[in-house]
Amino acid sequence: MAQVAYGNLQKIKNGKKLYSITPRIPGGFVSAKNLEKFAEVSRKYNCAIKLTAGQRIMLIGLKEEDVPKAYEDLGLEPAVLTAYSVKNVEICPGEMCKRSRQDSLALGLKLEKRFYAAPTPNRTKIVVVGCLNACISAHGKDIAVLANEEGFIVVAGGSAGYNPRLSDRIAEKLTSDQAYNMVESIYDYYCEIAPMGEKLGHTIDRIGLVKFKEDVTKIYEKKETGGENE
Repeated sequence: MAQVAYGNLQKIKNGKKLYSITPRIPGGFVSAKNLEKFAEVSRKYNCAIKLTAGQRIMLIGLKEEDVPKAYEDLGLEPAVLTAYSVKNVEICPGEMCKRSRQDSLALGLKLEKRFYAAPTPNRTKIVVVGCLNACISAHGKDIAVLANEEGFIVVAGGSAGYNPRLSDRIAEKLTSDQAYNMVESIYDYYCEIAPMGEKLGHTIDRIGLVKFKEDVTKIYEKKETGGENE
């Protein structure tokens, strides 16, 4: 990634470098006004539009000098600031879906605001979904919040990359505030004990699920009792 321009080198064509950009779109909800801006920028810089799996819109085929101009024209922030951060918080439609069991949309947007560009030992994905269908590949994400009739469920350690791993259940029957604190607790612990470059799932495997849950629970209990500033 070109850290200054926040553009990804996509390919080199006829000796010229072409870049892509993925602006920040919280939860994948984009206004009609911003959609129009994407179309305008695509025409202006002669680049393609691609919908990503991460609930974002990618512009592909930009010249290096056009990357900052495209961001300025869009009026949007980059979705990813560094490779060692929370990539983005993916959110299902929530109460717009008939299967939703809890107010997952409100929780997801709250987490997105909290964790946008938050530094991590390795690229980290967070997902919030409103039922056990686990849309957006929730069990393949580093931290995921699911929901049923009894409340929210928090799982961690999932990965769908080169080393696929299903997530482990950390806590259940949580309120929205409790789920928020549990996600923060997992994040805090991961950042505290993991060396740079280690994925969360590998951290859990290294120290053991039992110890991971015990240590995370201690951090969580401090947050719940006000013993640690949030």
